[in-house]
Amino acid sequence: MSELTATYPIRTATPETVRAFFGPLIIAFGEDLTDAEFDDWRHTTEPDRLIAAFDGDTPIGTAGAFTFRLTVPGGEVGAAGVTAVGVEPGHRRRGVLRSLMRHQIDDVRGRGEPVAVLWASEAAIYQRFGYGLSTLNGSFEIERGRTAWLRPWEPEGTMRLVDEAEALATFPPVYERMRAATPGALSRTEDWWRWGILRDAEHMRRGAGPKFRYLYEVDGAVEGYAIYRPKGDWDDRGPKGQVLVVEVMAITPRAERAVWGFLFGIDLMRTTKAGRVVVPHPLQLALADPRALGITVGDGLWVRLVELRVALAARRYGSADALVLEVADAFCPWNAGRWRLAASGKPGAAAAVVERTDAPADLVVDVADIAAAYLGAFRLSELAHAGRVDERTPGALLRADALFASERTPWCATMF
Repeated sequence: MSELTATYPIRTATPETVRAFFGPLIIAFGEDLTDAEFDDWRHTTEPDRLIAAFDGDTPIGTAGAFTFRLTVPGGEVGAAGVTAVGVEPGHRRRGVLRSLMRHQIDDVRGRGEPVAVLWASEAAIYQRFGYGLSTLNGSFEIERGRTAWLRPWEPEGTMRLVDEAEALATFPPVYERMRAATPGALSRTEDWWRWGILRDAEHMRRGAGPKFRYLYEVDGAVEGYAIYRPKGDWDDRGPKGQVLVVEVMAITPRAERAVWGFLFGIDLMRTTKAGRVVVPHPLQLALADPRALGITVGDGLWVRLVELRVALAARRYGSADALVLEVADAFCPWNAGRWRLAASGKPGAAAAVVERTDAPADLVVDVADIAAAYLGAFRLSELAHAGRVDERTPGALLRADALFASERTPWCATMF
Protein backbone atom coordinates (compact mmCIF):
# COMPACT_ATOMS: atom_id res chain seq x y z
CA MET A 1 0.00 0.00 0.00
CA SER A 2 1.38 3.39 -1.01
CA GLU A 3 1.62 6.28 1.46
CA LEU A 4 -1.08 8.13 -0.49
CA THR A 5 -3.44 5.15 -0.41
CA ALA A 6 -2.89 4.86 3.32
CA THR A 7 -3.77 8.54 3.72
CA TYR A 8 -6.77 8.45 1.40
CA PRO A 9 -7.90 4.80 1.24
CA ILE A 10 -9.92 3.71 -1.79
CA ARG A 11 -13.14 1.77 -1.34
CA THR A 12 -15.64 0.21 -3.71
CA ALA A 13 -19.30 1.22 -3.64
CA THR A 14 -22.23 -0.99 -2.78
CA PRO A 15 -25.79 -0.43 -4.03
CA GLU A 16 -26.51 1.31 -0.72
CA THR A 17 -23.52 3.70 -0.89
CA VAL A 18 -23.62 4.69 -4.58
CA ARG A 19 -25.20 8.08 -3.95
CA ALA A 20 -22.66 9.00 -1.28
CA PHE A 21 -19.84 8.03 -3.65
CA PHE A 22 -21.17 10.53 -6.19
CA GLY A 23 -20.64 13.33 -3.66
CA PRO A 24 -17.16 14.44 -4.80
CA LEU A 25 -18.29 14.42 -8.44
CA ILE A 26 -21.24 16.71 -7.70
CA ILE A 27 -18.98 19.18 -5.91
CA ALA A 28 -16.24 19.00 -8.56
CA PHE A 29 -18.66 19.76 -11.40
CA GLY A 30 -20.66 22.31 -9.41
CA GLU A 31 -23.95 20.57 -10.13
CA ASP A 32 -26.79 19.08 -8.11
CA LEU A 33 -28.13 15.53 -8.27
CA THR A 34 -31.89 15.36 -7.78
CA ASP A 35 -33.71 12.26 -6.62
CA ALA A 36 -35.16 11.84 -10.12
CA GLU A 37 -31.74 12.05 -11.76
CA PHE A 38 -30.27 9.56 -9.31
CA ASP A 39 -33.15 7.15 -9.91
CA ASP A 40 -32.30 7.20 -13.62
CA TRP A 41 -28.55 6.88 -13.10
CA ARG A 42 -28.83 3.88 -10.80
CA HIS A 43 -30.28 1.77 -13.63
CA THR A 44 -27.01 1.93 -15.56
CA THR A 45 -24.50 2.49 -12.74
CA GLU A 46 -22.36 -0.53 -11.86
CA PRO A 47 -21.65 -0.24 -8.10
CA ASP A 48 -18.77 -2.72 -8.20
CA ARG A 49 -17.02 -0.44 -10.71
CA LEU A 50 -17.51 2.77 -8.70
CA ILE A 51 -14.67 3.69 -6.35
CA ALA A 52 -13.96 6.60 -4.05
CA ALA A 53 -10.96 7.89 -2.11
CA PHE A 54 -11.77 8.76 1.50
CA ASP A 55 -10.50 11.30 3.98
CA GLY A 56 -11.70 9.70 7.20
CA ASP A 57 -15.34 8.85 6.58
CA THR A 58 -15.80 11.41 3.79
CA PRO A 59 -15.45 10.53 0.09
CA ILE A 60 -13.21 13.17 -1.53
CA GLY A 61 -12.60 11.70 -4.97
CA THR A 62 -14.47 9.28 -7.18
CA ALA A 63 -14.16 7.33 -10.43
CA GLY A 64 -16.47 4.84 -12.11
CA ALA A 65 -16.68 2.65 -15.18
CA PHE A 66 -19.22 0.96 -17.43
CA THR A 67 -18.73 -2.43 -19.04
CA PHE A 68 -18.68 -2.07 -22.84
CA ARG A 69 -17.65 -3.82 -26.02
CA LEU A 70 -15.63 -1.51 -28.28
CA THR A 71 -15.65 -2.02 -32.04
CA VAL A 72 -12.16 -2.01 -33.54
CA PRO A 73 -11.22 -2.50 -37.21
CA GLY A 74 -12.33 -6.02 -38.03
CA GLY A 75 -13.45 -6.98 -34.53
CA GLU A 76 -14.24 -5.85 -31.01
CA VAL A 77 -12.70 -5.88 -27.54
CA GLY A 78 -13.89 -5.60 -23.96
CA ALA A 79 -13.60 -2.01 -22.76
CA ALA A 80 -14.02 -0.16 -19.49
CA GLY A 81 -15.95 3.06 -20.06
CA VAL A 82 -14.37 5.42 -17.54
CA THR A 83 -16.83 7.93 -16.12
CA ALA A 84 -17.82 9.95 -13.04
CA VAL A 85 -14.26 11.09 -12.33
CA GLY A 86 -13.84 14.02 -9.98
CA VAL A 87 -11.96 15.24 -6.92
CA GLU A 88 -13.40 17.60 -4.33
CA PRO A 89 -11.60 20.97 -4.80
CA GLY A 90 -10.18 21.04 -1.26
CA HIS A 91 -8.24 17.83 -1.95
CA ARG A 92 -6.83 18.62 -5.38
CA ARG A 93 -3.11 18.58 -6.10
CA ARG A 94 -2.57 15.84 -3.52
CA GLY A 95 -2.31 12.89 -5.89
CA VAL A 96 -5.87 11.69 -5.30
CA LEU A 97 -6.73 11.51 -9.01
CA ARG A 98 -3.55 9.59 -9.79
CA SER A 99 -4.33 7.15 -7.00
CA LEU A 100 -7.85 6.62 -8.37
CA MET A 101 -6.52 6.11 -11.90
CA ARG A 102 -3.92 3.62 -10.63
CA HIS A 103 -6.57 1.61 -8.76
CA GLN A 104 -8.95 1.71 -11.71
CA ILE A 105 -6.43 0.64 -14.38
CA ASP A 106 -5.30 -2.26 -12.19
CA ASP A 107 -8.93 -3.31 -11.79
CA VAL A 108 -9.55 -3.05 -15.56
CA ARG A 109 -6.52 -5.23 -16.19
CA GLY A 110 -7.70 -7.72 -13.58
CA ARG A 111 -11.06 -7.99 -15.34
CA GLY A 112 -9.33 -8.94 -18.59
CA GLU A 113 -10.37 -5.78 -20.47
CA PRO A 114 -7.52 -4.78 -22.82
CA VAL A 115 -8.65 -1.16 -23.22
CA ALA A 116 -10.26 1.66 -21.28
CA VAL A 117 -12.16 4.51 -22.98
CA LEU A 118 -13.56 7.86 -21.91
CA TRP A 119 -14.98 11.21 -22.92
CA ALA A 120 -12.77 13.85 -21.32
CA SER A 121 -14.25 16.76 -19.39
CA GLU A 122 -10.85 18.41 -19.84
CA ALA A 123 -8.74 17.05 -22.67
CA ALA A 124 -5.39 17.78 -20.99
CA ILE A 125 -6.03 15.59 -17.94
CA TYR A 126 -5.90 12.04 -19.22
CA GLN A 127 -2.95 12.07 -21.58
CA ARG A 128 -0.64 11.83 -18.60
CA PHE A 129 -2.25 8.48 -17.80
CA GLY A 130 -1.62 7.12 -21.31
CA TYR A 131 -4.94 7.92 -23.00
CA GLY A 132 -4.75 8.85 -26.68
CA LEU A 133 -7.27 10.79 -28.76
CA SER A 134 -8.88 8.07 -30.86
CA THR A 135 -12.00 9.56 -32.50
CA LEU A 136 -13.11 13.03 -33.48
CA ASN A 137 -16.46 14.54 -32.59
CA GLY A 138 -18.47 16.89 -34.80
CA SER A 139 -21.28 19.33 -34.09
CA PHE A 140 -23.22 21.75 -36.25
CA GLU A 141 -26.13 24.17 -36.36
CA ILE A 142 -27.80 25.00 -39.67
CA GLU A 143 -30.55 27.43 -40.61
CA ARG A 144 -33.58 25.92 -42.28
CA GLY A 145 -33.31 28.27 -45.25
CA ARG A 146 -29.82 26.97 -46.09
CA THR A 147 -30.57 23.23 -46.22
CA ALA A 148 -31.00 22.89 -49.99
CA TRP A 149 -29.54 19.71 -51.50
CA LEU A 150 -26.80 19.77 -54.09
CA ARG A 151 -28.64 17.25 -56.24
CA PRO A 152 -32.39 16.61 -56.21
CA TRP A 153 -33.72 13.36 -54.78
CA GLU A 154 -37.01 11.94 -53.60
CA PRO A 155 -37.45 9.97 -50.37
CA GLU A 156 -38.22 6.32 -51.02
CA GLY A 157 -39.59 5.63 -47.56
CA THR A 158 -41.50 7.31 -44.75
CA MET A 159 -40.84 8.65 -41.27
CA ARG A 160 -43.18 7.32 -38.59
CA LEU A 161 -43.61 8.53 -35.01
CA VAL A 162 -43.17 5.69 -32.51
CA ASP A 163 -43.58 5.45 -28.75
CA GLU A 164 -40.84 4.42 -26.34
CA ALA A 165 -41.80 0.74 -26.40
CA GLU A 166 -41.67 0.46 -30.18
CA ALA A 167 -38.44 2.44 -30.29
CA LEU A 168 -36.92 0.00 -27.81
CA ALA A 169 -37.78 -2.84 -30.18
CA THR A 170 -36.75 -1.21 -33.47
CA PHE A 171 -33.92 1.27 -32.83
CA PRO A 172 -31.27 -1.06 -31.32
CA PRO A 173 -30.99 -3.32 -34.41
CA VAL A 174 -30.26 -0.24 -36.54
CA TYR A 175 -27.62 0.90 -34.07
CA GLU A 176 -26.08 -2.57 -33.96
CA ARG A 177 -25.72 -2.58 -37.75
CA MET A 178 -23.76 0.65 -37.47
CA ARG A 179 -21.76 -0.52 -34.44
CA ALA A 180 -20.59 -3.74 -36.07
CA ALA A 181 -18.93 -1.79 -38.90
CA THR A 182 -17.73 1.36 -37.11
CA PRO A 183 -14.51 1.49 -35.07
CA GLY A 184 -15.05 3.44 -31.88
CA ALA A 185 -18.70 2.43 -31.48
CA LEU A 186 -19.77 1.00 -28.12
CA SER A 187 -22.25 -1.69 -27.18
CA ARG A 188 -25.50 -0.71 -25.46
CA THR A 189 -27.49 -2.83 -23.03
CA GLU A 190 -31.29 -2.82 -22.87
CA ASP A 191 -31.07 -0.73 -19.70
CA TRP A 192 -28.78 1.72 -21.50
CA TRP A 193 -31.36 2.09 -24.26
CA ARG A 194 -34.30 2.34 -21.90
CA TRP A 195 -32.84 4.72 -19.32
CA GLY A 196 -30.06 6.50 -21.16
CA ILE A 197 -31.27 6.92 -24.75
CA LEU A 198 -35.06 6.67 -25.03
CA ARG A 199 -36.33 7.84 -21.65
CA ASP A 200 -37.82 11.34 -21.54
CA ALA A 201 -37.78 12.53 -17.94
CA GLU A 202 -38.50 16.17 -17.14
CA HIS A 203 -35.02 16.72 -15.72
CA MET A 204 -33.52 15.71 -19.09
CA ARG A 205 -35.23 18.49 -21.02
CA ARG A 206 -33.25 21.48 -19.73
CA GLY A 207 -35.73 23.99 -21.07
CA ALA A 208 -36.51 22.15 -24.31
CA GLY A 209 -39.60 20.19 -25.27
CA PRO A 210 -40.39 16.48 -25.07
CA LYS A 211 -38.37 13.84 -26.86
CA PHE A 212 -39.74 12.60 -30.20
CA ARG A 213 -38.74 9.27 -31.74
CA TYR A 214 -39.18 8.69 -35.48
CA LEU A 215 -38.53 5.56 -37.52
CA TYR A 216 -37.53 5.58 -41.19
CA GLU A 217 -38.93 2.65 -43.17
CA VAL A 218 -38.77 1.58 -46.82
CA ASP A 219 -41.36 -1.01 -47.83
CA GLY A 220 -41.72 -2.01 -44.19
CA ALA A 221 -37.97 -2.43 -43.58
CA VAL A 222 -36.34 -0.18 -40.97
CA GLU A 223 -33.31 1.73 -42.28
CA GLY A 224 -32.89 4.57 -39.80
CA TYR A 225 -34.24 6.63 -36.95
CA ALA A 226 -34.15 10.07 -35.40
CA ILE A 227 -34.49 11.20 -31.79
CA TYR A 228 -34.92 14.92 -31.21
CA ARG A 229 -36.38 17.62 -29.00
CA PRO A 230 -38.01 20.82 -30.24
CA LYS A 231 -37.11 24.00 -28.41
CA GLY A 232 -39.82 26.50 -29.28
CA ASP A 233 -39.20 30.21 -29.48
CA TRP A 234 -40.96 33.20 -31.05
CA ASP A 235 -40.35 36.85 -31.73
CA ASP A 236 -42.27 39.62 -33.54
CA ARG A 237 -41.37 38.09 -36.89
CA GLY A 238 -42.67 34.62 -36.06
CA PRO A 239 -41.28 31.28 -34.95
CA LYS A 240 -37.54 30.80 -34.41
CA GLY A 241 -37.40 27.46 -32.67
CA GLN A 242 -34.63 24.87 -32.70
CA VAL A 243 -34.60 21.18 -33.47
CA LEU A 244 -32.19 19.68 -30.94
CA VAL A 245 -31.00 16.39 -32.38
CA VAL A 246 -30.36 13.71 -29.77
CA GLU A 247 -29.33 10.99 -32.21
CA VAL A 248 -29.60 10.11 -35.89
CA MET A 249 -28.73 6.65 -37.15
CA ALA A 250 -28.98 5.42 -40.75
CA ILE A 251 -27.78 2.20 -42.34
CA THR A 252 -28.21 3.27 -45.98
CA PRO A 253 -27.32 6.46 -47.87
CA ARG A 254 -30.98 7.05 -48.75
CA ALA A 255 -31.92 6.78 -45.09
CA GLU A 256 -29.19 9.28 -44.16
CA ARG A 257 -30.61 11.87 -46.57
CA ALA A 258 -34.22 11.14 -45.66
CA VAL A 259 -33.79 11.38 -41.91
CA TRP A 260 -31.87 14.65 -42.07
CA GLY A 261 -34.30 16.01 -44.66
CA PHE A 262 -37.15 15.25 -42.27
CA LEU A 263 -35.43 17.07 -39.41
CA PHE A 264 -34.62 20.10 -41.58
CA GLY A 265 -38.28 20.40 -42.59
CA ILE A 266 -39.99 20.39 -39.17
CA ASP A 267 -42.40 23.33 -38.97
CA LEU A 268 -41.92 26.30 -36.65
CA MET A 269 -38.18 25.59 -36.33
CA ARG A 270 -35.56 27.98 -37.67
CA THR A 271 -32.43 25.92 -37.03
CA THR A 272 -31.35 22.33 -36.54
CA LYS A 273 -28.60 21.67 -34.01
CA ALA A 274 -26.72 18.37 -33.67
CA GLY A 275 -23.74 17.06 -31.73
CA ARG A 276 -21.76 13.83 -31.54
CA VAL A 277 -21.81 13.39 -35.32
CA VAL A 278 -19.21 11.68 -37.46
CA VAL A 279 -16.60 13.85 -39.21
CA PRO A 280 -16.33 14.27 -42.08
CA HIS A 281 -20.14 14.20 -42.23
CA PRO A 282 -22.16 13.03 -45.28
CA LEU A 283 -24.06 16.34 -45.25
CA GLN A 284 -20.87 18.17 -46.15
CA LEU A 285 -21.04 16.53 -49.57
CA ALA A 286 -24.82 16.33 -49.91
CA LEU A 287 -25.78 19.98 -49.29
CA ALA A 288 -25.58 22.73 -51.87
CA ASP A 289 -23.97 25.00 -49.27
CA PRO A 290 -21.83 22.81 -46.97
CA ARG A 291 -20.46 25.91 -45.24
CA ALA A 292 -23.96 26.51 -43.88
CA LEU A 293 -23.46 23.60 -41.49
CA GLY A 294 -20.86 25.55 -39.57
CA ILE A 295 -19.48 22.20 -38.49
CA THR A 296 -16.96 22.24 -35.66
CA VAL A 297 -14.60 19.44 -34.75
CA GLY A 298 -13.43 18.50 -31.26
CA ASP A 299 -12.04 15.54 -29.40
CA GLY A 300 -14.23 12.47 -29.13
CA LEU A 301 -13.36 9.14 -27.55
CA TRP A 302 -10.04 8.73 -25.75
CA VAL A 303 -8.55 5.23 -25.61
CA ARG A 304 -6.11 3.72 -23.13
CA LEU A 305 -4.39 0.49 -24.22
CA VAL A 306 -4.27 -1.38 -20.91
CA GLU A 307 -2.91 -4.64 -22.35
CA LEU A 308 -1.04 -3.54 -25.46
CA ARG A 309 -0.40 -7.02 -26.89
CA VAL A 310 -4.01 -8.18 -26.52
CA ALA A 311 -5.45 -4.92 -27.88
CA LEU A 312 -3.21 -4.89 -30.96
CA ALA A 313 -3.91 -8.56 -31.72
CA ALA A 314 -7.69 -7.99 -31.47
CA ARG A 315 -7.98 -5.72 -34.51
CA ARG A 316 -7.37 -6.37 -38.21
CA TYR A 317 -4.84 -4.52 -40.34
CA GLY A 318 -4.78 -2.83 -43.71
CA SER A 319 -1.73 -4.61 -45.07
CA ALA A 320 0.37 -7.71 -44.62
CA ASP A 321 3.58 -6.42 -43.06
CA ALA A 322 5.68 -6.48 -39.89
CA LEU A 323 7.02 -3.64 -37.76
CA VAL A 324 8.96 -3.40 -34.51
CA LEU A 325 7.54 -0.79 -32.15
CA GLU A 326 9.50 0.49 -29.18
CA VAL A 327 6.79 1.59 -26.76
CA ALA A 328 7.11 3.85 -23.73
CA ASP A 329 4.45 3.49 -21.03
CA ALA A 330 5.24 5.09 -17.68
CA PHE A 331 1.83 4.36 -16.11
CA CYS A 332 1.49 0.72 -17.24
CA PRO A 333 5.10 -0.51 -17.37
CA TRP A 334 4.06 -4.02 -18.46
CA ASN A 335 3.42 -2.50 -21.91
CA ALA A 336 6.83 -0.89 -22.21
CA GLY A 337 9.53 -2.32 -24.45
CA ARG A 338 9.89 -3.58 -28.00
CA TRP A 339 7.04 -5.37 -29.72
CA ARG A 340 6.97 -7.03 -33.14
CA LEU A 341 3.61 -6.68 -34.86
CA ALA A 342 3.40 -9.12 -37.78
CA ALA A 343 0.19 -9.00 -39.84
CA SER A 344 -0.67 -11.54 -42.51
CA GLY A 345 -3.68 -12.16 -44.69
CA LYS A 346 -5.95 -10.16 -46.96
CA PRO A 347 -5.45 -6.36 -46.79
CA GLY A 348 -8.12 -4.85 -44.54
CA ALA A 349 -8.57 -8.19 -42.77
CA ALA A 350 -4.96 -9.09 -41.95
CA ALA A 351 -4.58 -10.75 -38.53
CA ALA A 352 -1.57 -9.93 -36.38
CA VAL A 353 0.73 -11.78 -34.03
CA VAL A 354 2.20 -9.43 -31.42
CA GLU A 355 5.27 -10.61 -29.54
CA ARG A 356 8.15 -9.14 -27.57
CA THR A 357 11.40 -8.84 -29.46
CA ASP A 358 15.02 -7.70 -29.13
CA ALA A 359 15.15 -6.62 -32.78
CA PRO A 360 15.94 -2.98 -33.58
CA ALA A 361 12.95 -0.63 -33.48
CA ASP A 362 11.35 0.65 -36.66
CA LEU A 363 9.34 3.28 -34.72
CA VAL A 364 9.66 4.71 -31.22
CA VAL A 365 6.30 5.70 -29.77
CA ASP A 366 4.43 6.38 -26.56
CA VAL A 367 1.46 4.16 -25.73
CA ALA A 368 -0.85 7.17 -26.25
CA ASP A 369 0.45 7.49 -29.84
CA ILE A 370 -0.49 3.88 -30.57
CA ALA A 371 -3.91 4.57 -29.02
CA ALA A 372 -4.41 7.56 -31.34
CA ALA A 373 -3.75 5.33 -34.36
CA TYR A 374 -5.49 2.24 -32.96
CA LEU A 375 -8.95 2.86 -34.46
CA GLY A 376 -7.65 4.58 -37.58
CA ALA A 377 -8.50 8.20 -36.72
CA PHE A 378 -4.90 9.39 -37.04
CA ARG A 379 -1.95 8.16 -39.06
CA LEU A 380 1.34 7.53 -37.32
CA SER A 381 2.96 9.80 -39.92
CA GLU A 382 0.68 12.61 -38.67
CA LEU A 383 1.77 11.90 -35.12
CA ALA A 384 5.39 12.01 -36.28
CA HIS A 385 4.73 15.39 -37.92
CA ALA A 386 3.52 16.58 -34.51
CA GLY A 387 6.81 15.44 -32.97
CA ARG A 388 5.32 12.44 -31.21
CA VAL A 389 6.78 9.48 -33.16
CA ASP A 390 10.42 8.80 -34.04
CA GLU A 391 11.07 6.88 -37.28
CA ARG A 392 14.18 4.73 -36.97
CA THR A 393 13.82 2.73 -40.22
CA PRO A 394 13.30 4.76 -43.40
CA GLY A 395 9.84 4.14 -44.83
CA ALA A 396 8.48 2.68 -41.57
CA LEU A 397 5.96 5.47 -41.12
CA LEU A 398 4.33 4.87 -44.49
CA ARG A 399 4.22 1.14 -43.78
CA ALA A 400 2.67 1.83 -40.38
CA ASP A 401 0.05 4.07 -41.98
CA ALA A 402 -0.95 1.23 -44.29
CA LEU A 403 -1.03 -1.26 -41.40
CA PHE A 404 -3.22 0.81 -39.09
CA ALA A 405 -5.57 2.13 -41.78
CA SER A 406 -9.29 1.65 -41.18
CA GLU A 407 -11.78 1.16 -44.01
CA ARG A 408 -14.38 3.17 -42.07
CA THR A 409 -14.08 6.46 -40.20
CA PRO A 410 -13.97 5.88 -36.43
CA TRP A 411 -16.92 7.35 -34.56
CA CYS A 412 -18.51 7.09 -31.13
CA ALA A 413 -22.13 8.15 -30.75
CA THR A 414 -22.49 6.99 -27.15
CA MET A 415 -21.83 9.57 -24.45
CA PHE A 416 -21.18 8.27 -20.95
